[in-house]
Amino acid sequence: MRASISPTERLVATLRISKMSGEPEVARTPEGDETEEEEIKSSYKPPPEKTIEEILAADQEDESLRKYKEALLGQAQAGTVIVEPNDPRKVIVKKLALCVTERDDLELDLTGDLTDLKKQVFVIKEGVQYRIRIDFIVQREIVHGLKYVQKTYRLGVPVDKMTHMVGSYPPKTEIQSYTTPPEDAPSGMMARGSYTVNSLFTDDDKNIHLQWEWSFEIKKDWKD
Repeated sequence: MRASISPTERLVATLRISKMSGEPEVARTPEGDETEEEEIKSSYKPPPEKTIEEILAADQEDESLRKYKEALLGQAQAGTVIVEPNDPRKVIVKKLALCVTERDDLELDLTGDLTDLKKQVFVIKEGVQYRIRIDFIVQREIVHGLKYVQKTYRLGVPVDKMTHMVGSYPPKTEIQSYTTPPEDAPSGMMARGSYTVNSLFTDDDKNIHLQWEWSFEIKKDWKD
């Protein structure tokens, strides 16, 4: 047995984790904390960035690892995966959806003018449990250590901040998705009102794939 773990094996482990079911890792800061995103501590250890060609070429003597890498990378091993040729980005964020059980998803289209998102305000019933889903495309190369950072404000004052560790993803022609763990909306008369959210889709190399602002309103009931 080898005494150390190669960069390729670490990457394979990271990719495998990103596709496993279960609750993703979340770092949360207290209300009003102005700590910047890069200061948030996490046990997540990203692998070194490598191209798909480098990953496939490494550790060829390990037959089982080679086959596993090929199965995991799927379409990417056959050549460069390009979904939108005119877009040079590796990650193209398509949609944000607010998901509540037994209700239609509330969706934001993130492919157009992001300033228009302020005109679309989600109404959320107080105390309800919800999740946020991000739909995105990965093309050209593997993206390492994706993160979804969400800062929530009320009347300009920060009230919550979360960093969701999304994981590493290979290129695919299909849309890929990440869904946050369930959250409980604030409840009570003092919690009702309007909130603004600053969302950021980034990675461990501090690449900003998309940054946008959206709003929601907490009400006593869905129809209030």
